[in-house]
Amino acid sequence: MTSRADTLRALLFASSAAGMLIATPTRAEEPGPDAPIATADAQDPTDLGTVNVNGQRVRREPQSPQFVAPLVDTPRAVTIIPQQIIEQTAATSLQDILRTSPGITFGAGEGGQPLADRPFIRGQSSGNNIFVDGIRDTGGQQREVFNLEQIEVVKGPDGVYSGRGSGGGSINLSSKQPTLRDHSRFSLGAGTDNYVRGTIDQNWALGETAGLRLNLMGSSGDVPGRDAVDFEKWGLGLSLGAGLGTDTSMVFSYYHLTADSMPDYGIPLFTKLNPSATSTAPVRPRTESGILDVPRNSFYGLTARDYLINGVDSFTFDARHRFSDAVNVRSVTRYSETLNDYIVGNPADGGYVGLAADGTYWTKRGTKTRYNPVDTLAHVTDVFGRFSTGGILHNYDVGVEYSQERNSNASYSTYTTSGAACPTGLVTVNGTPPTAASALGAGDCTRLFAPTPNDPWTGVINRGPLSWSDTESIGVYAFDSIALTERLILNLGVRYDHYAVEGVNTAATQANGVFTVTGITAAPKADWDFVNYQAGLVFKPTKTTSLYASYSTSSTPPTIAAGDQNTAATAAQAVLDPEETTSYEVGAKASLFRDQLQLSAAAFRLERQNAVTQTAPTVVQDGEVMVQGVELGVSGNITPEWQVFGGYTWMDSKLVKGATTTVGGVIIPNPLNGQQLANTPEHTVSLFSTYRVLPNLTLGGGVYYVSDNLGGNQGGAGGGINRIFAPEYTRVDLFASYDINERASLQLNVQNAGDEEYILRTNGVHHADPAPARQAILTLNLRY
Repeated sequence: MTSRADTLRALLFASSAAGMLIATPTRAEEPGPDAPIATADAQDPTDLGTVNVNGQRVRREPQSPQFVAPLVDTPRAVTIIPQQIIEQTAATSLQDILRTSPGITFGAGEGGQPLADRPFIRGQSSGNNIFVDGIRDTGGQQREVFNLEQIEVVKGPDGVYSGRGSGGGSINLSSKQPTLRDHSRFSLGAGTDNYVRGTIDQNWALGETAGLRLNLMGSSGDVPGRDAVDFEKWGLGLSLGAGLGTDTSMVFSYYHLTADSMPDYGIPLFTKLNPSATSTAPVRPRTESGILDVPRNSFYGLTARDYLINGVDSFTFDARHRFSDAVNVRSVTRYSETLNDYIVGNPADGGYVGLAADGTYWTKRGTKTRYNPVDTLAHVTDVFGRFSTGGILHNYDVGVEYSQERNSNASYSTYTTSGAACPTGLVTVNGTPPTAASALGAGDCTRLFAPTPNDPWTGVINRGPLSWSDTESIGVYAFDSIALTERLILNLGVRYDHYAVEGVNTAATQANGVFTVTGITAAPKADWDFVNYQAGLVFKPTKTTSLYASYSTSSTPPTIAAGDQNTAATAAQAVLDPEETTSYEVGAKASLFRDQLQLSAAAFRLERQNAVTQTAPTVVQDGEVMVQGVELGVSGNITPEWQVFGGYTWMDSKLVKGATTTVGGVIIPNPLNGQQLANTPEHTVSLFSTYRVLPNLTLGGGVYYVSDNLGGNQGGAGGGINRIFAPEYTRVDLFASYDINERASLQLNVQNAGDEEYILRTNGVHHADPAPARQAILTLNLRY
């Protein structure tokens, strides 16, 4: 495990390198501001609405050629989070920055879902719908943001853009690209809870048509308010471009990230309310939301054993050629390797709790493990442009996508040979005593209300045999934005996908921490073909405003577990059809003040159908969920001094028809029918705003509100329903920036300034992750 000292040495090296770069005269001070550039150039930290391209201010737009019309003329809800918001909010992860986009929540990893990014968009799990520069970013990861130019969030079913998916939407991470202007940007931040972070963003112009861009990041710290939880990470983004600003260009990029942290499984939920019939122990104390009332800093892992390593290596080659306005070609190939590797201690839920003779509660430490390397080869080719037929203008894109993915999985044995023993005289509640001799790892116990993560641990750790699945997908798509008149635009899209999976499952037993393979079973190839559509009509009252109505669809093959990851098909899954999601949306958009401010409003209804609702005696695909709501968005500058970004989302969700059971030949409806969906809060508000109060001083902050967020449902005694939810919360962040001179500024962020104690995410009815406590960060930013 990399030591914090190693990370700090890397930061010091980065600081020295930045100093040498800054001390070197750069071409930015030389004549030639009209030199062409290929991508967005230096960002104006006071202007969210536009970027500087080819010496002109232009609206921010998605980078993919699949968006065949400007956002104001695109008939669906799309949010662009610019680099300025990433920097101003001091975001370091994808979860941090997506807080600024209302309507997105995160789920925690557990069991079948890895400890990785699990965003929910409009109530649908969308962990499998994250892209980097238009190519699906596979593998379980906790993503960084240091190498991003902007983040593009498409909300609602978008199968025509992304292919197979969950139906909630998709997230595209747009990487920083080389330009033809030299610049040096350096930041070094320090804060409470041992926080340190340094970044370098350096671009060199290599002649008139080539550029090299280097991004470095190193960071370490503790998670505020959580005992023993810390992190260390470093990253590199390197891209070399040739032919920039010409008809033929090529960019080769390499991205690396290594993150080494203490994994955190949060606090227990303990959904079983009633003690067993033979127990005299009292009911465990719980909050009104159903979450166990333990101190926020309670950590149930073992620092002597637990770890989480995320690794990413990605190579991308992007080639483009412009034949004419009517025909342009973009061809992108990527090979990537990711690793999600962890052993994490978790508070056992639902039974492994006991009351000692002295009146203290004790819990058995559960263990979740995963070794998950993923190798992916993907290629996308687009042909796009514009032409006229009979006076009707077409902006089009046709393309093909191909990918191969090898997803391997194994678990670890963590056989305990000595540890913190459970107290004698333990009264068990709802389950097997933690000290049962037959329990693997018996003796891994800790106090429920005062856990001790620094307990010594001695044991045997072995990695089990690998199982794997191979995924192959081919997609063919076409888009057309048809200007029927000056005021009426028809937007059409269609995509065909062929999706196939096969794999090998390895069974094993373990004794005293040693695995013995008992069988290897091939999962035969299973494949699906599906077609998705998008159709929208846009009416333009003015050139900078629009009204629209649209219809879109998405398909989710049965092997994508809740939209999170690909697996080989079981015999039961192989005969199932993909789940289908459809959406109806109406909305309005406006670009005001010479494109400095963008406003949007949308009303939508999402229906997810064809879900499996009965597994015995017959599989029936008639499950259905519904989410309808309203979304408002704002991004840009109201005045040159006043910047705003955020919005509001209202969602009304319902399980229309859930899984049934059969008792004595009688089908019993799901008692949860009609209930609100998990991870779909009714109200979310996000607003980050700054105001330049003096020429050198800018003040502001963010306000984030989320209403009660259902974590999961579980049938209780007598057929009742135990509802676990994360209670509503309001979080406030503070921001201040002082310009020392034209090239240097100091930035202060106070995250969670009110030290609000709230639940950040849950996983069903298993555990809840408390949000970080208050943290202050001071950053020095230099720009040359």
